[in-house]
Amino acid sequence: MSFFDLHPTTRRLLLARGLRSIGQGMLVVDWALYLHALGWNGIAIGAVLSGAGLFGAALSLTVGLSSDRLRRKPFLLIYEGIALISSTAALLTAQPAILTSAAIVSGFGRGANGAAGPFSPAEQAWLAEEVLPQRRGRVYSLNTALGFFGMSLGALMAILPSVWAGWLGGALAYRPLFALAGLTAIANLVLLGQAQEEYRGPVHAATLQEQQHEAQVRRQENRALEKLVLVNAFNGVAIGLIGPLISYWFAVRFHVGPSAIAPMMALAFAVTGASSLLTGRLTERIGLVRSVVGARIIGLALLVLLPLMPTYWLASLAYLLRSAFNRGSLGARQALTVGLVRDERRGLATSLNAVSAQLPQSVGPTIAGYLLDAGQLTLPFYVAAVLQAIYLVWYDRVFRQYEPPRESLGDTGRPPLVEARPASHPNHSIRRRIRRK
Repeated sequence: MSFFDLHPTTRRLLLARGLRSIGQGMLVVDWALYLHALGWNGIAIGAVLSGAGLFGAALSLTVGLSSDRLRRKPFLLIYEGIALISSTAALLTAQPAILTSAAIVSGFGRGANGAAGPFSPAEQAWLAEEVLPQRRGRVYSLNTALGFFGMSLGALMAILPSVWAGWLGGALAYRPLFALAGLTAIANLVLLGQAQEEYRGPVHAATLQEQQHEAQVRRQENRALEKLVLVNAFNGVAIGLIGPLISYWFAVRFHVGPSAIAPMMALAFAVTGASSLLTGRLTERIGLVRSVVGARIIGLALLVLLPLMPTYWLASLAYLLRSAFNRGSLGARQALTVGLVRDERRGLATSLNAVSAQLPQSVGPTIAGYLLDAGQLTLPFYVAAVLQAIYLVWYDRVFRQYEPPRESLGDTGRPPLVEARPASHPNHSIRRRIRRK
C-alpha cells in the first residue's frame, strides 16, 4: 500500500496534516522561548499552555458530538480559519491579553503533531471513512508520520529567530514565524475545501429488533469508551508535565537557545516520523496493542534516564530516542480508538479520547512551570514516569480484546462498498432496512 493507492480524500487529509504540522513544529520550539524573551516566567508560560489545554478539551467534546450528527468537513475549515486569525493577531502585536487569547484558542506551543487541535475529532473520524479496519493501523501511522515530518521541518525553521536577530532584536525576531504559520492555514483551507466527504449523518434502525440490537451494541461501545477515558487520564497528566515545556526545560537546564534546541527537536521529530511508519507496518504483524505497549516500555525507560544526562547532547539523544519509541505509537493508538465504535460515533470516540487526555494534561504545564522555577528539574520527569507506567499496564490489560482481526488485504487500503463485520463484533453496524431521520 502506497500513498497514491489511497482514496483522494484520504490523501488530502494526510497532506493537510503535514502542512499544519510545519507551523506547529516552529511554535513547539519557539513559543515558550518567545514568551520567555518577552519577560514571562515559567508559571505564566505554563498557565497559558494549561488554559489552551482546558479550552481545547471543552471544545473537543462539542466538536466530536456535533460532527457525528452533522458532517466533518465544515469543522476542519473552521479550525483553519481560526488558526489563520490567531496567527495574524500574534504577528501584529505582543500585547499579553491578545497573545494569551490567540494561544488558548489555537493551542500555540502545544505541539499537536499536525492534528487540528480541538477539531481533531472531526479529522480522525473523517480519515476513517475510506480505510478498512485492518489497514487503519498503517494509515493512521502514516498520518502521524507526516505530522512528525512536518513538525521536524517546522522545528528546523524555528532556528530562524537566531538568524534574524541581527535585524530584528530581542523578542521581535520571533514574530515572522506567525506569518509562516498563517500561510499553512491558507493552504489547508484550499486543500480541504476541495475534499469530498461521503458521511451525511447517522443512520437509524427501522424495526424493533434492529432498535434492540442497536441498544445492545451501543452499550458495548460505551463500556469500551469508559475504559478509554480512565486509562487516558494517567497518560494525560504525564504528557502535560514534560511535553509543552520541554524546550524551556532545555533552556533552563543547559542554558541553550533556539540555535541548539531547534535542530535537536527537528531531528527528534524526523526520527519519530520514521518510527511511526515502522509501527504502522508492525501493527499488521503483531497487532495494535502489542505495538503500542512494546514501544512505550522502551520510551518509559528513556524518560527516567533523560533528566540524569549530564550534558545537553546526551540529554538530546535520550529525548530523541524517547520521542521515537513513545510518540511513534500515536497512530496505532488513534486507529484503535476509532475502531471501538461505528462510523456514526467516531467523532464521539475521538473527542473522548482527546478530552480524557487533555483535561488531565492541562494541569501539567502549570505544575511543571512552578517546579522548574523552584529549581526542581528532575521531579516532573519521575512523576510522569510513574503515571505512564500505570497507563501502560492498564492499557495492555484493557484493550487486547478490542484488536481488529489481522488478515490478508488488497493493496489499495480502501474499503469495499459494503464492509462486512460479524454481528458479535462491537463495531457491527445495522445496514438492513435503515432510514435516515
